[in-house]
Order: sequence, then C-alpha cells, then structure tokens
Amino acid sequence: MSYRQSLGSRTYVFEDLKTLLARASPPRSGDTLAGVAAAGAEERVAAQMALAELPLATFLTEAVIPYEADEITRLIMVAATSKIMRLQDLILVAGKCRVVTRFRNTIGLAGHLSTRLQPNHPTDDPKGVAAGIVDGLFYGSGDAVIGINPATDNLEAVTSLLLLLDDIRQRYEIPTQCCVLTHVTTTLGAIARGLPVDLVFQSIGGTEKVNASFGVSLALLDEAYQAALELGRGCLGNNVMYFETGQGSALSANAHHGVDQQTCEARAYAVARRYKPLLVNTVVGFIGPEYLYDGKQIIRAGLEDLFCGKLLGLPMGCDICYTNHAEADQDDMDNLLTLFGTAGGTFIMGVPGADDIMLNYQSTSFHDALYLRTLFGLRPAPEFAEWQIRMGIADERGLPLPVDKRHKLLGEVYGKSP
Repeated sequence: MSYRQSLGSRTYVFEDLKTLLARASPPRSGDTLAGVAAAGAEERVAAQMALAELPLATFLTEAVIPYEADEITRLIMVAATSKIMRLQDLILVAGKCRVVTRFRNTIGLAGHLSTRLQPNHPTDDPKGVAAGIVDGLFYGSGDAVIGINPATDNLEAVTSLLLLLDDIRQRYEIPTQCCVLTHVTTTLGAIARGLPVDLVFQSIGGTEKVNASFGVSLALLDEAYQAALELGRGCLGNNVMYFETGQGSALSANAHHGVDQQTCEARAYAVARRYKPLLVNTVVGFIGPEYLYDGKQIIRAGLEDLFCGKLLGLPMGCDICYTNHAEADQDDMDNLLTLFGTAGGTFIMGVPGADDIMLNYQSTSFHDALYLRTLFGLRPAPEFAEWQIRMGIADERGLPLPVDKRHKLLGEVYGKSP
C-alpha cells in the first residue's frame, strides 16, 4: 500500500510503510548509507505529516518485514511515534514511564539512578579488574550490575572472572548482581559447570538475520532464560537477563531488509521484553560515525531509544558513548547525560576515567553518575544505598564520604584497622 502527502505544490509518494517510516526518520548517517533516508528536509516533513495521519491499525495489518521472513515481526511499532516527536516530547513521555526490576536489589524506582560498574581490562588481569571494582564501589557505582566485557570468550577465562566477581560480592556482602558479558552459549557452558552465573547477557538486534549474525535465535535465548531462572540466585526477584542493543547493528550485518535503523532498534526491544530482563541498554555511539555521524545524531538516538524502550516496558539504560573517529566530544556526551537524567533513565555506565582501555571507546565515568545524582537528587538502588552507609563509604544522600572517613571498607580491603 502506498502513501501520499502534498506539501505546497508537490506531492510525495511513499511506496509502502517501510519507506514511509524510513523517510520520516530524523537525519542519521546510517540511513543515508543504507539508501533509505529522505532526500531532504522537505521530503522528511512530508513523510512525518503522512505518518502522523496513519491509524494505529495500519501497523498491525502491514508488516515492515513479512512474518514469514522474520521471527521478530510480531510487535507494536512504537518507533513510528518517536519519529514525529521533538526532543522535549521524548523526554517528557519517557520521564513519566517507570519500569521496576529486581534481582538482589531494586532498580528503576522514582528518585533513583543506577550504574553498571564496568572494570574492563585488556588482558582480563584479576588485579586490574579488582582495582577497578573497588574504585567504582567507593564512588557508589555498581548497583545495576558489576559487569565485565571479557577480552576473550574462552570459557576458562570467563570462569576466572565469574569466580572473582562472586568472591568480591560475597566477601563484602554487596547487594548487587554480577555478569561477565560473554556470548550466551559460553554462559550456558558456565551454568552447566555449576559456576556462579547471576545474569545471562547477550547483544541482540531487531531482525532474525542480525541475531543470526550474533549467533543467537529466539530458541537459544529461550533456553538460556530457562536455565538462568532454574538457578534461583536472585533474592528479591527473577529478572535474570541483560541485553545490549544499538542503532546500526542491523545495517552493519546487512540484515536490515531496507528498514531504517531506528525502527530496527525498536524491534530489538520486542525481543528483549519477551524475557522480562533486569537491564537493557543501548550502546548508542559505539558502532561509529557510519551510523550516527556526530553528537547531534547520537543525542537524538539515545533519547529515542530511551523513549521506545520504556514505552515497551523495558528497564532502559544507556551507554552514553562515542568512538574517537566520530564528530563528537565530551560536551556532547554531557548533554546526552543530562537529558537522559531528566528523562528518567534507569542506569548508565561507570567506567574508570570514562575511557574503556579494553574496548577503546569513550563512555561515562564514576564521577558522571555522581554529577547526575547530585544535580537531580537521585540515589542508587535502595538496598545498595543502605549498604554504602553501612560500610561507611557514603552519606544518607548516597554521596561518597571523604577518603579518610571510609573507614570500614578501606580497613577491610587493605587489612588495616580503622
């Protein structure tokens, strides 16, 4: 079915819903690279006007990707709504949505902002990883998860990291969850060995074909989900999955079926919500400028992802990041960070110094989380905040105490009396 929209003396024709959605998308380099973007601002406005007039039933009767060609097509097309919204609209609506999840603590409550403590190391050196964890804990990072991207997917290396994380968590009685962000098949191998797996991680995309490029399918994710549930390691809840997504992944795998990258991203959220995850985050600027060219496109994409994810009932976080060859800098990231906090984002990353020395990209630091918490009066997850006070490393507001007052934890870490 084609769609028509007159604008001035010109009438634009969009041959199908897929084309209309793509032409209505705000500018981004990935859609231009894929050849699906609007030719200019006028065509984009015409597409947005036509899109705004469509009845919701259209999205249920006309598939962007045919059902028989893709196992992910059965979803509500929330992406369409975001394409006709300004940034303030995305922020306002996202800020009204609350999604609460639980494992060993409670994530997503109003008045709270969580962080993933990301102590990556280029050789998975245990001392380097442990140093990053301790540093992050002192700054109140890690209530969403202490999550490591391993330098290798080897099961032996993953085993060492899982045991290290679980030892630290138990030794200091930290009310959080741990995760080694390895491939789901490696995690299943770890579960089979009886290793301490809290969360099952996997990168996912919005088409069956892109997930196949990641080496996963819905059947495999179903298996991993059930295996994690059977472990019963959560004490407050059974949200056991952690997913990462990102605009451009389908195009980079030549698996987009001519669909624009933001619509593909929203489809990935349909995959995620099938498994009631504890955490979902968009790694918004990680893939590079081929897909999100500059700071403006990264900011817009991050807020679109937060809006779409929360509207679909997901606990959305954001890796507010960029690669060094993108037309972006730390000021752009500060803008997105602040807007993300305004919009009620669930969690952000906590990377030592904001510079991931293993993945080689720029993200957010422990101090960035403190900035948001201080600015908006936010606290970590309540159970984690109580632990910080009990350990003598934070005050009642969840803000770190001076180093010389962090008696209890410092004494335990360094084997000294307060």
